[in-house]
Amino acid sequence: MYIILKRIRKVMNLVKKVSQNILGNNPKMRIVQFRYGDDKTRIGVLKNDRVVDVNATDPTVPYSLVEFLQTRNPLDALKRIAGSSSIEHNLSDVKLLSPITKPDKILGVASNYKCDCTKRNIQFPKEPTVFTKFPSVITGPYDEIPKSPSTNAMDWEIELVAVIGKTAKHVKAADAMDFVFGYTVTQDLTAKDWVMRNGGQLVMCKGFDGFCPLGPWIVTKEELGDPYDVRLRTWINGELKQDGHSSSMLQRIDKMIEYLSSVMTLLPGDLILTGTPYGVGASQIPPQYLKSGDVMESEIDKIGKMSNKIV
Repeated sequence: MYIILKRIRKVMNLVKKVSQNILGNNPKMRIVQFRYGDDKTRIGVLKNDRVVDVNATDPTVPYSLVEFLQTRNPLDALKRIAGSSSIEHNLSDVKLLSPITKPDKILGVASNYKCDCTKRNIQFPKEPTVFTKFPSVITGPYDEIPKSPSTNAMDWEIELVAVIGKTAKHVKAADAMDFVFGYTVTQDLTAKDWVMRNGGQLVMCKGFDGFCPLGPWIVTKEELGDPYDVRLRTWINGELKQDGHSSSMLQRIDKMIEYLSSVMTLLPGDLILTGTPYGVGASQIPPQYLKSGDVMESEIDKIGKMSNKIV
């Protein structure tokens, strides 16, 4: 028995060493949800231009990243599996999905960039102006987005998204970043004509189908580094429309988590949309809005780039 245990420990140490050689000693990772060869959603870890198939390597792992984040030490598990797996696919051979699907909550913070408030001549909010989006509006990083006939003012708003990694309730700002798993990119699409139509409330205007393209992957917070040192850009049909920097953020992520968790329990997989810089369609002269056939590209440095066609 002693000899068997000794051999098991030796194998485990070898797996750990291989994992460290492949992924490094810190949890820097890019995590995807994807399909390969069937309709099953899978979790993967990006390794250069290849995707490590986490579920094929370990079939006991949940096939949903939200569910996987609810397990014990998910980042360690991902690192272990990816470090020991030889089951990989070319990135070009898989269909990338939104890296998060069916989160419990999508929470956004409006008017959260100094540059945007200044150019629109509005006062800086003293505390976060919070709105919600429904999980059903999430779509993939390269999916087509339907142009609804119910709006004539479909607007773009690129945002850095913080992904919650563990349950948070009454969290202080000093501890808040411990609850962040990583970051991704979104377009917080908004039907601006529905804002005025509904007296300024932000539910219907955010809730159209496809109004939350997300991706192309989640980078861990260690991979991103300083979330207030990234550039955010939006192109419409190749023309640069938004070009901002996260250093212009008014309410910082730690303060957002403190504020939100004082009211509600944040759960693993919950998304916090952190605001958009100046340059949305409504701010153009004259205003410009998305129409069928438009191609919207969205990029945040150190994370990645999405491309969605309006149809």
